Amino acid sequence: MSNSLTLDPERFAAYFRALSNPHRLRLFLRLAACLPEEATCAERDMRRCVGVIGRDLGVTPPTVSHHLKELRQAGLVHMERRGQNIECWVEPITLRELAEFFEVPKCC
Repeated sequence: MSNSLTLDPERFAAYFRALSNPHRLRLFLRLAACLPEEATCAERDMRRCVGVIGRDLGVTPPTVSHHLKELRQAGLVHMERRGQNIECWVEPITLRELAEFFEVPKCC
């Protein structure tokens, strides 16, 4: 569990429900891997088109869209239409929150 006493159990339960599906977990991990190492990278570098991130998952494009919608509704992924494409990304703060959740407590 985390060091933080301010964690919102309902929000994290929604995160984990969404991530409990293997396809959604794979999609989330693919998007999380797009996050730049440096804070100076442009936000645009973090975004991926729905068709690109769904490649090689062995599921149909409508199924990819469904899983991305579930991740978005849980607050794990953001989506924005740009012309004919829909771009998805994970906010760095979301990954930090998940990492903090799993930090080992410093006191008993």
